[in-house]
Amino acid sequence: MSELREGRWAVMSARGREASGLAYAKAAALVRELKGGGLSGLCIVTDAAASRLAPAPDDNTSATPPADNNNPKRPRHPATGRKGKPR
Repeated sequence: MSELREGRWAVMSARGREASGLAYAKAAALVRELKGGGLSGLCIVTDAAASRLAPAPDDNTSATPPADNNNPKRPRHPATGRKGKPR
């Protein structure tokens, strides 16, 4: 029961790590709050597990990729309509 009171729990969502270093009761309260806000994929995991995953983006950041995308899609070849070189 003492592990539940320790600040070793994290809340994860589909967006990433929402919070960490929480007692289990506070993590459960945060899950209820986020669920009420319509966030999906919520679960409580240990901080050790959560540290392997990216933090959730701030609410004021855009979910669009940066403009300097280093991996753009290849255009379709005009002769074949396929991506890349013609066969």
